[in-house]
Amino acid sequence: MASALAGRYGPWGIIAGGSDGIGSAFAHALAARGMNVVLVARRKAVLEATAGDIRATHGVEVATVSLDLTAPGALADLERETAGLEPGLFVYNAGGDDYSAAFLDKELATHLQLVQRNCAGVLEAAYRFGGPMVARGRGALVLVTSGAAWAGGATLAAYGATKAFDLLLAEGLWAEWRDSGVDVLGLVLGATDTPSFHRALDAKGASHGDLADPRDVAEEALEHLADGPTWIFGSDQPTGGSPFGAMSRRDAVLAMSRGASARHKA
Repeated sequence: MASALAGRYGPWGIIAGGSDGIGSAFAHALAARGMNVVLVARRKAVLEATAGDIRATHGVEVATVSLDLTAPGALADLERETAGLEPGLFVYNAGGDDYSAAFLDKELATHLQLVQRNCAGVLEAAYRFGGPMVARGRGALVLVTSGAAWAGGATLAAYGATKAFDLLLAEGLWAEWRDSGVDVLGLVLGATDTPSFHRALDAKGASHGDLADPRDVAEEALEHLADGPTWIFGSDQPTGGSPFGAMSRRDAVLAMSRGASARHKA
């Protein structure tokens, strides 16, 4: 069992946004299954601490790559840093946002960095690392997206748009690669118990409410890698469609906006 994941997909997993929270949970879950891991994030000290914990706990090889994924050349740098490792599984988990400010209340540069990290970076990662997987005939790609992707909403305009991009990219790649031996999963999450989420809410004095456990998220995603294109964590119908169902787009946008407003005022 310990080597089944590596045997199916390849010896190394890469986790973009792997220093803490969901990324760290994925790294531990992969390592527990016998896969070596590459952790990618900006904060080198946090990366090294997480890497040391994984080595001590699971006895696998762990590499760290300190990169700012909002930088246009970051994925090319990551490709060079991991050359020769044969990555078999790539989890793109970076891309959180506090999603609580009106569109014009954020600097244009902030929006453009979000688009670089959540759209251009995700696409480039899929191309640079998914291409070799398809050529080898094995591999898996997990794009972590959000319930904000289901419909536009006030204070969610840019963030929701980037997460919709990720969702549709995952679904399209699944359709293209499903017969090539490469699994693609668009992992849709709601509020999850991560340090970044706590920081965003604590800064506003907002209520946390019920939060998903990152360990449960990672475990469930890895158990369902082959059940794409979409897996909705916490849903009674995880492979189903939008929770807005047959609601008109207008009504869905208004409902999403009410939800965002409630979180902001909580």
